Amino acid sequence: MAKKIVTDIDVKGKKVLMRVDFNVPMKDGKITNDNRIVAALPTIKYVLENGGRVIAFSHLGRVKTEEDKAGKSLEPVAKKLADLLEQEVKFSTETRGAELEEAVANLKDGEIMMFENTRFEDVDGKKESKNDPGLGKYWASLGDVFVNDAFGTAHRSHASNVGIASNIDEVAAGFLMEKEIKFIGGVVEDPQKPLVAILGGAKVSDKIAVIESLIEKADKILVGGGMMFTFLKAKGLNIGSSLCEDDKLDLATELMEKAGDKLVLPVDTVAAKEFSNDTEFRTVSVEDIADDEMGLDVGSKTVELFAKELEGAKTVVWNGPMGVFEMSNFAEGTIGVCEAIAKLEDAITIIGGGDSATAAIQLGYADDFTHISTGGGASLQYLEGKELPGIATIDDK
Repeated sequence: MAKKIVTDIDVKGKKVLMRVDFNVPMKDGKITNDNRIVAALPTIKYVLENGGRVIAFSHLGRVKTEEDKAGKSLEPVAKKLADLLEQEVKFSTETRGAELEEAVANLKDGEIMMFENTRFEDVDGKKESKNDPGLGKYWASLGDVFVNDAFGTAHRSHASNVGIASNIDEVAAGFLMEKEIKFIGGVVEDPQKPLVAILGGAKVSDKIAVIESLIEKADKILVGGGMMFTFLKAKGLNIGSSLCEDDKLDLATELMEKAGDKLVLPVDTVAAKEFSNDTEFRTVSVEDIADDEMGLDVGSKTVELFAKELEGAKTVVWNGPMGVFEMSNFAEGTIGVCEAIAKLEDAITIIGGGDSATAAIQLGYADDFTHISTGGGASLQYLEGKELPGIATIDDK
């Protein structure tokens, strides 16, 4: 069912509650990466340019105690947003009460305000994170319509998404949320074929449900990262001291039997004796890992194999790095796979958030992908085929 988006509602003269994902990295009160703020600009600008009054809000980090509030205020974010919009962004230091209500009441058409970190409400009984009915109802009372543009929290039932949506007449997706529904949701519901999935990261357990879901839909599933060694050990290979989930060996065997030749494993690995960028390393066949070695990346022959498997793909979804890409000596596999996907000309290419998104952005390939998801956990659950509460509560068209 198609979801209502912000262009489907009349925002003129209305107080538009907008859940954004401004959970940005900060150091010493300064924002170190403003990608999430920039990503929300199209939706914010659309409402402002069409005469709406924006009341934007977000969480920032985890807040459980009064002490946790230090360094978690959204005020620096509001200032950054003002710079990017080139207009004033009013800021309320409250999450409820007379001061916040007055600030909302004083907003004029085309103006924007933000209020304080929604997680500040978690200090007294996790009211935000546990979707306290009273809090969702209160926040809903501040606006006329609700626009949810925070995919990163779409897999959670919080007061600031599901709580508000349940207590307001009109709920629409922002442009960022619309893209997530179109691309990640499209992989689940009706992908253009052939569909190739590339899965990496440390643990098989993090990706079990995704693999099971993709076995039904994908034409190929390419597995790299630390999780590959659980599969290799399940095949009877010696993996030395490589990362392995021994309690998942039977499951890995089941998945390989179920997937058949759809599931493609690495043929070589970059092995070292220590988990360090300064240690000696060598590229070996997955059949030749020594007892005192651990695999920390996929090798060049695997990159070639994966690039070959990608040829002719119409949809590619990538979630998880191929190795310990934070260490330069073990980043080549991730770089190689990233380049192979980026070079595909006639394919829809999607990164499912998390570390693979970070890798693509750091490597300068962000513009070469059709879509980079803004939510790691949310995109994984969406790929599993789960209904996300933050999306389910958006009105259907």
